[in-house]
Amino acid sequence: MTLALGALGWVLGDSARADRLLALTGMSVDELRGGLGDPGVLGAVLDFLAAHEPDLVAAAEAIGVEPQNLMAARERL
Repeated sequence: MTLALGALGWVLGDSARADRLLALTGMSVDELRGGLGDPGVLGAVLDFLAAHEPDLVAAAEAIGVEPQNLMAARERL
């Protein structure tokens, strides 16, 4: 969960990217906020990154892990 939360923090660091996350997942800000401990919500964040490799790579670099570690975290959720 920690990696997914770090990735979410990276996504939310850019308003355009955050808006894209909400649009593509169909979540509202309140649903996202309320789901911070929900594996389904955190999995959706990692799925969002996996769908656009440049974001996946950038997020992994920003939080200090390899992209495959984020994908492994997705599988664990």
